[in-house]
Amino acid sequence: MGHNKQILVSFVLIQVLCCGVSGTMADGFLRTQGQEMVDQAGRKVLLRGVGLGNWLLPEGYMWRFGDQGDRPRKIEKIISDLIGQEAADRFWSEFRRNYITEADIKKIAELGFNSVRPAINARMLLTEGANPKYLDEGFELLDNLVRWCTKYKVYVILDMHGAPGGQTGANIDDSRSDEPELFTDTANQDRLVDLWVRLADRYKDEPYVAGYDLLNEPLPVRTGAAAKYKHLLEPLYKRITRAIREKDKRHMIILEGVDWANDWSVFTSRFDDNLVYSFHYYCWDRPTTLKDISQYLVHRARLDAPVWVGETGEKDNAIYWATTQLFEAHNIGWSFWPWKKMETQNAPYSIKAPEGWEAIQAYSRGRGKPSRQVAQKAFDQILVNIRLENCVYNPDVVNAIFRRVPGKVEAENYGHEGLNKSYFVKDASGKAQLYRTSEPVQITAIEAQDSSQQGQGQAIHLVQGEWTAYMAHSLESRQYKVAVKVKAETGPAVLCLTVNDYMQELTVTDPNWANLKADTIWFHEGANRILLEVKAGAVCVDWMDFQ
Repeated sequence: MGHNKQILVSFVLIQVLCCGVSGTMADGFLRTQGQEMVDQAGRKVLLRGVGLGNWLLPEGYMWRFGDQGDRPRKIEKIISDLIGQEAADRFWSEFRRNYITEADIKKIAELGFNSVRPAINARMLLTEGANPKYLDEGFELLDNLVRWCTKYKVYVILDMHGAPGGQTGANIDDSRSDEPELFTDTANQDRLVDLWVRLADRYKDEPYVAGYDLLNEPLPVRTGAAAKYKHLLEPLYKRITRAIREKDKRHMIILEGVDWANDWSVFTSRFDDNLVYSFHYYCWDRPTTLKDISQYLVHRARLDAPVWVGETGEKDNAIYWATTQLFEAHNIGWSFWPWKKMETQNAPYSIKAPEGWEAIQAYSRGRGKPSRQVAQKAFDQILVNIRLENCVYNPDVVNAIFRRVPGKVEAENYGHEGLNKSYFVKDASGKAQLYRTSEPVQITAIEAQDSSQQGQGQAIHLVQGEWTAYMAHSLESRQYKVAVKVKAETGPAVLCLTVNDYMQELTVTDPNWANLKADTIWFHEGANRILLEVKAGAVCVDWMDFQ
């Protein structure tokens, strides 16, 4: 099996090129070097991070609230309406102290993430109104975060998620009027520049502050904001950058395009020698499509600067595996969104809803007001439940993000190195019906009655002589029990499963979906090559499960 050796060499090379320096190895200030991020020793660093959403900018969907609680100021109003302003003030002070603590950062590092991206609401740092004043509490919370991250060698990307006046005209930036008032009122731009100068001056000597993400997801198209104001974005970025450089010449500055960060046509040229360009990547289409990123690779070459995915996530494990694999195959770091939220199975940690929460949710949707006693009890319990030790860990999510076993390897998530490296098909002129529609491996939807399918119900089709190749990581050298979900399209079929140098054949006779048990297989610590090859007949494969 000569091609197996070729694939193994390719995987090892990709592992060396794409993994970069981990958070525990990177040292000191990060900077850009051409299209790479490097540490102060000149070693390549690939940021693999997690977003600290809902902490300094609460988001209604993470509380499972309705439209009347869809942004921070509306959530604040709900809580003050229910328990009074004095109790609400105490609640928020405790909430911010408990939501992200040193224990969170320690766990983030232990799980393999090397960076965090805290979503910041300018209102946490600066009051609104004609004569704004800076607030000590917000800066102290960021100081604590930087101190913890320095201790555990986790990089911090400061993310201006809600700028003065709002940069989107939507709920995600805590907008007052659903208008992007950052761009309609120059006073707000002055406040933003001054705020970034203050942050830069405060953290200019902190090596584990990776950089400054100047604006989160500015000027979406669907609200009309992009058409009206996108010509103002790059000039504002230039102004902020010039002001920051008066105080801080070392830290990276991160720029997001218009329309939820993803339209980079506004970027004319790289105007600073330490810029990173960022897009956000969510796969919410039905049926699921693994979106093309080639436009960002073209822009990367044009701008000669690193590219980074500031947000990805909010879907399922099949997509998590696919997207981080896609990014790293193209030397792009990423930040998963978010670290934790309420009653979820698709984030690393889930917060338990307290007793009585349904009544508060109903109130956020315009229905009856619960009693103060019921509300106070629920909010008191939230302060306990949000602490990491009381949250529910979802290991399958983290394993999917890092492409680790134990877990399922979806058959459609073969590698991204192309024909004869990640797959071989006899007819490379055809294209998949869905998911990876620019590639020739046939991927189709699974029948709706198949309720056991994880993710979006996709499977690959292979005939005799065709194969797909995968990489999965193991944190230790150990044996895994193996099952393959497969059916024969032309049978009896023979499917060969190879992990590293161990190969076994599975005979597939059932034309209906079946979970075939394979022999226990040994995985090495680190990267492991997996190969699926059809020796006879034709098969449809859903997933491989390694436990």
